[in-house]
Amino acid sequence: MKNLFQPQTDSGQATTEYALVLLGAAVIALLVVAWATDGGGAGRIGELFDTVLSNIFDRTDGVG
Repeated sequence: MKNLFQPQTDSGQATTEYALVLLGAAVIALLVVAWATDGGGAGRIGELFDTVLSNIFDRTDGVG
């Protein structure tokens, strides 16, 4: 039987929440990696890098 006069503690709740947040972040990271390698995202990431680098080079050519 519970003692009604003893205060309840949530000592393990923060640890559980932290573990769930880490688990969720890991799942999202795995989904992003799977998309980038197999799901056609590699081409899009390559295009993004090409666009960014060409913009940087275009701006530096104008400076010099």
